[in-house]
Amino acid sequence: MITVEDLHKSYGDTVAVDGITFTAEPGRIFGLLGPNGAGKTTSIDCIAGVHKPTSGRITVGEFDIVRNARQAKAQMGVVPQEVALYEEVSARENLHFWGGACGLKGATLKERATEVLELIGLIDRAEEAIKKYSGGMKRRLNFGCGIMHQPPVLLLDEPTVGIDPQSRVRLLDLVREQAAAGVTVLYTTHYMEEAEALCDEIAIIDHGTIHAQGSLEELRTLVGEKDMVRLTGTFDPGTVSRALSDNLPEVEIMESDEEALLVSMMDAAGNLVALLGVLHDTGAVLRETSVRRPSLETLFIKMTGKELRE
Repeated sequence: MITVEDLHKSYGDTVAVDGITFTAEPGRIFGLLGPNGAGKTTSIDCIAGVHKPTSGRITVGEFDIVRNARQAKAQMGVVPQEVALYEEVSARENLHFWGGACGLKGATLKERATEVLELIGLIDRAEEAIKKYSGGMKRRLNFGCGIMHQPPVLLLDEPTVGIDPQSRVRLLDLVREQAAAGVTVLYTTHYMEEAEALCDEIAIIDHGTIHAQGSLEELRTLVGEKDMVRLTGTFDPGTVSRALSDNLPEVEIMESDEEALLVSMMDAAGNLVALLGVLHDTGAVLRETSVRRPSLETLFIKMTGKELRE
């Protein structure tokens, strides 16, 4: 289990994490969903003991990451966002190195390396220098290094960035297998669909703050039944705001500028004609309109006031 209580982390005047609290439980996948720069990696680094929190408390199992760092770190496997592998040696040698660093020796180390190679689907390329591997293969091996010592807690920081769809699917299956075996999994991502498909519980994080937290169904209930309508074209934001307030007060503007308008409204399919009529009367020129049903992305926009940026 991971328990994070009122975690703050600052670098000089820059606040990277601003008072987040959550608990990740055994056998479940807890997701931190947010854009690049949201504070996800800093949070992972504090939990892993790479950086000391400015304030707050983190426990891994029953060990405090600051006061009992060695015991806490022994509970964890970490798969960093940047691939941490030795390019000139083989997959098996990489696994031996990282397994040895975690205390495995002799026959136990060799047997576990073979077991992991089979698990991640690289047993047939085990003796090959990994500089010849594809990006997806390296990501799978990076994952394998993190689980060599069979840790009860697994930290995964954007593990599928930049890989092909087939490798992504395999990695997500590997993560699910770890959780099914009782491992506590903390998973960071900026991919909305990944969080929806993988995580048992999700915390939406942006600018170092958690804006909403719960299961996918719990988060969806926060959205209500409103649809999101995105319109592109040419708009006068002030005129549009006044016109909607006077004629369609139930329509909520989420984002608005001279080139795009994002609104939240009930039954967009049935009420779209009225919306377009009001916009036409403001002199707006419309190029494209799209409607999205309530989703995790809708909630992100509602909580943060913007779409999930890359």
